Amino acid sequence: SQTLGEIFNLFQQHLDGEQDLREDIRLAVRDLEQSARGILTALQAIHQPDGISKIHELCKKSRSAFTNVQNQYAVLKSKVPENQYYRFHDHWRFVTQRLTFLAGLTVYLESEALIQREEVAAMLGVCVDQTEGFHIDLDDYLTGLLMMADELSRFAVNSVTSGDYSWPVKIARFVTEMNLGFRLLNLKNDSLRKKFDALKYDLKKVEEVVYDLSIRGLRPSSENQPPSEGHM
Repeated sequence: SQTLGEIFNLFQQHLDGEQDLREDIRLAVRDLEQSARGILTALQAIHQPDGISKIHELCKKSRSAFTNVQNQYAVLKSKVPENQYYRFHDHWRFVTQRLTFLAGLTVYLESEALIQREEVAAMLGVCVDQTEGFHIDLDDYLTGLLMMADELSRFAVNSVTSGDYSWPVKIARFVTEMNLGFRLLNLKNDSLRKKFDALKYDLKKVEEVVYDLSIRGLRPSSENQPPSEGHM
């Protein structure tokens, strides 16, 4: 039989192995965080006075950077033991949410459409279905969408400053539809619910921009009235 010292030596070996594994995961996540900062820095240029004219170029740059992100997720996936995704999920939760936001912002600027979970998974190089392994968690996807709404409300304000009055109207319609969609969900995650609570302030900010354009006679006549929040 083992002595008490031998038993605790085995415990220590297990703890050391666990620590080494977590450090490997942290290093892989650090690379993803660096890529996310680079993409964010590139897309922040939309807020500059000449940013709207460069949207196509900025989205192309973002798409290119996501190729590297896919490679980095492949490295991360190789570090995570099979069937232990949620044991280590906290390590990459935030960076995945941020990259979802950046992927969503890229797609919206390209097509004015909501990015689907499957499209996020493809851009990150991960799965959608939990049974297939390393995947995009639904809460992380939804959180990324809410982060995107916050960025779009800022873009609506800065678009007016840049002399473009069409983006705020389009963003108001889009964020209104997002708000109505999120209202259909029974959110159990406290963090996600708090972020959803902030969505109404993002919507209010954009609606105020559109209202200001309307009373100043600057709202593009070709744009239809965005749906009211009260219309279901």
